[in-house]
Amino acid sequence: MKKNWHKTAVIDPRADIDEDVEIGPYCIIGRGVKISKGVKLHSHVVIEGDTEIGEGSSIYPFASIGLPPQDIRYNNEPTKVIIGRKNTIREYVTIHRASASGDAVTSVGDSNFLMAYVHIAHNCRVGSHVTMANVATLAGHVVVEDHAVIGGLAAAHQHTRIGRYAMVGGLSGIVQDIPPYMIAAGSRAKLFGPNSIGLKRHGFSDSSVNAIKKAYRLLFREKLTLKEAIKKVHDELPNSPEIRHLIEFIEKNKRGISR
Repeated sequence: MKKNWHKTAVIDPRADIDEDVEIGPYCIIGRGVKISKGVKLHSHVVIEGDTEIGEGSSIYPFASIGLPPQDIRYNNEPTKVIIGRKNTIREYVTIHRASASGDAVTSVGDSNFLMAYVHIAHNCRVGSHVTMANVATLAGHVVVEDHAVIGGLAAAHQHTRIGRYAMVGGLSGIVQDIPPYMIAAGSRAKLFGPNSIGLKRHGFSDSSVNAIKKAYRLLFREKLTLKEAIKKVHDELPNSPEIRHLIEFIEKNKRGISR
């Protein structure tokens, strides 16, 4: 047993674990798991299946990663979990491997902060620099873009999307897509305007924030059809990366857009 691996840890010899990894008491690492350098498993962590953990991540007690999905159609097909670098995964977080549908991968990017009891279900795609507060829950096939913030006890319906730099309040039910750069909250989450303070904290210029505010008014506050509002945004606002992404996100929706 290597010096950074506690003697009570149960580690399958077919796991691929860097010698620099620190494995605490009573952790269980299964066959096929790959853990990169600088990762710390505090204690009682369970990692199974075809699961990759990127460099420098820290995983706290009783987290469970790579276990089979909660999908009655799953029949032990070979699927994956891929987790990037420098993630903080706190107590009792669950990240399930994908079901066979879609691309058969559950993915989490880099530098995310997943607080206690967060659940990320099968086939979810979580970007980078995402914060999910305690007991925030994603059903299957949910997409969360970079820099989103999801409040405690919020729950996202399967196949919904949460856009980049969006902020979702605690106790929210996300049943339709939350557009990028917006604040949403409620038992059936509704929009409350742009995430102006969050955008400024992330270095967005005043002109970019003002353009997003105007796009919000045109898209969601005026009595226009969505098609009419999108045309008006194209006609009246600069073709900035933020406005392009906002419109593209809306146009690709399948479950509807929170308004």
